Amino acid sequence: MQESIADCRKKPWLALSFCLTNGGSHRTFGGMSLSLARPVLRWPGRPATAIAWLGNLLAGEQARLAPWLAVALGAGVLAYFALPAEPSGEVVWLAPPLVLLAVWLGLRRPLAGWALGLVAMAGLGFAAATWHTARQPPPLDLPRGASIVSGRVTSVDLLPDGRRLTLSAPRLDGGAPQSRHIRLRLRAEDPARPQPGDEVRVRALVRPPAAPAHPGAWDFQRAAWFSGLGGSGFAIGRAEVVPGEAGAPALAGLRATIEARVSAALPGAAGAVAVALLTGGQSAIPVADLNAMRDSGLAHMLSVSGLHIAIVMGVAFGLLRLLLALVPWLALRLPVKAVAAMSALAVGGVYMLLTGSQVPMQRSFAMATLATLALLTGRRAISLRAWALAAALILLAQPAAVLGASFQMSFAAVLALIAGWEWLRPRLPAGGPRARWQRRLAVALFGLVATSLLAGAATTPFGLHHFGRLQLYGVVANAVAVPLASMLVMPAGMAAVALMPLGLEGLALVPMGWGWRRPCWSRTGWPPGRGPRCWRRQYLPGAWLSPHSGCSGSAFGAAGCGCWACLCWCWAWPAALGRIRPISWSPPMPA
Repeated sequence: MQESIADCRKKPWLALSFCLTNGGSHRTFGGMSLSLARPVLRWPGRPATAIAWLGNLLAGEQARLAPWLAVALGAGVLAYFALPAEPSGEVVWLAPPLVLLAVWLGLRRPLAGWALGLVAMAGLGFAAATWHTARQPPPLDLPRGASIVSGRVTSVDLLPDGRRLTLSAPRLDGGAPQSRHIRLRLRAEDPARPQPGDEVRVRALVRPPAAPAHPGAWDFQRAAWFSGLGGSGFAIGRAEVVPGEAGAPALAGLRATIEARVSAALPGAAGAVAVALLTGGQSAIPVADLNAMRDSGLAHMLSVSGLHIAIVMGVAFGLLRLLLALVPWLALRLPVKAVAAMSALAVGGVYMLLTGSQVPMQRSFAMATLATLALLTGRRAISLRAWALAAALILLAQPAAVLGASFQMSFAAVLALIAGWEWLRPRLPAGGPRARWQRRLAVALFGLVATSLLAGAATTPFGLHHFGRLQLYGVVANAVAVPLASMLVMPAGMAAVALMPLGLEGLALVPMGWGWRRPCWSRTGWPPGRGPRCWRRQYLPGAWLSPHSGCSGSAFGAAGCGCWACLCWCWAWPAALGRIRPISWSPPMPA
């Protein structure tokens, strides 16, 4: 670095920089004495200077521009849902030419192609949302009174006091099969035990999805439109079950078998939680226990997401790699690490399909796929590009997911963790096998607390907006629950599924239930009046706060600003602080 003042005058874009003045340490730089004090941001005096500086900054940060394309894609989807009326279907055909033009321009002028790519991706998101809306089947014309409903059972949800069926191609009063499915809740005293694949006929009262409770509330009608739900109701008579000739769908039958075996071996709330972790169904969890989990900030543990699939894939990877390494003939002839990684990815895919392929699971599996490819090719596994690619894939496949709490909280938490990791990585003490165990333990504990703080701070505004609650002890509760879930609960659940063909699942389900009762805010397994819920009420103030509903909009805006800040931190500030060299210096003072 031998620049001089004359060289710097030839580069007016350097006027927008960190000005090193007003005392501090000094350094000889190209024959000049530099003052290394607190940086002061100076705005260039001419518009051309600012444009030139911006162009050079974007050129230096070209590798970090790709994630903004996913942001533009989401902006296009949100623009569609913000419209007061349905746009013309012809707008769908405007997006492909824009995308092709942006690719063509990006190969010749990368920055101009990226700028046009933002517009193209916004148009693509708008077109994807328009197309997905238009391709949905029409709503059902449901009768106002009771009717005879018949159809094929596709899934069975266990409830604390009954069962809930999902019927595909339902018939109303013997009419033609409908294009949307219907959910029916059987009577608690109904002895029928239908399984996926059976044909069911029952007298029921079916109603269309409800409208939002108030302006700005969750829109059940919109969610039902994109999920294919035509209506829901309850049975007013006993169900008639006819075994289906085609049999149950593979995963639906497996899911029902796991639910039945787990509920038989581990009754009560602990068994319902185990079913939720293994199959994704939370309907059997008692309402009191579910509310207690929400109040303590542990509701995300019940919804299968990135944490669960990471544990499943991590256990599968470690176990398969160990088993292959124990066989010398295989260890010397096969790429053990690559085989274990691909097998763990397959296990994660089966787990995602088994639990219903919810949005957090899709995000996690997409990032896990990219991480596996990066592992096989020797590249960095976790990055903003993987986050952006996973978001883009989900937005293209399910544009309406961007409006749900699952998408927003999942991607916000991962974005905050990636940004925090990029900032903390060079500042953490060196670890490794030679580090003292005290240092490794301290780093592990710090990582656990930092993860809870970052994820909690990123998801709190979204939780305030969607649920109107603020959990006060979420960090403490997660510091206890996450290690237990990682080291005991989920591995024991995997072992229980593996032992089911032998009828020995109880050996693993018992420690699984014991491990879950420790962090769970419920009385299960505790003497009356001595459970954690009782202790919480006696010694702790309210576990949650319900702020004024008017703050939800500002909280949601704050969440958006936080996500924007994370992207800016990962993109612009490292460049500004680490790559843009100080160029506003003063000549040496006369002696």
